[in-house]
Amino acid sequence: MRNKSWMVVVLCWVALFFSFGVSFGETDQEVLVLEPEADGVQRAFIVLDSYVYTPSHISIQAGKPVEFRLENQSFLTPHNFIMDHPDAGLQQDVNVDAGDDVTIRFVAQVPGTYTFYCDKQLLFFPSHREEGMEGLLEVRP
Repeated sequence: MRNKSWMVVVLCWVALFFSFGVSFGETDQEVLVLEPEADGVQRAFIVLDSYVYTPSHISIQAGKPVEFRLENQSFLTPHNFIMDHPDAGLQQDVNVDAGDDVTIRFVAQVPGTYTFYCDKQLLFFPSHREEGMEGLLEVRP
């Protein structure tokens, strides 16, 4: 009986860790303005941590290739990166497990401001997006 009680306590702590997360950094409020590099590609390194993308506001040029390296620096919490704006050429849905990194490539065609977010959720807890894990992608002409 005692082992079962201990297991319940551990599972509750794990559930709280996954749902609420722990963030040791502060959110980045500045806009990261990307310009094409020598090869014509606009590149950014984006950290995914508990309820935050850093940077969380990125500006790119329309019609130019973009490459984002997404790194999940959470200890156990999985995240994802979703952009759901197909009319602008922004259709991404990638999972980034804890400790992993993923590179995505795209070309945004339509100037405007678009959201990206994490919709991961544990059980009945709020999703990461509901907890504030959302960012802005500004596409300039």
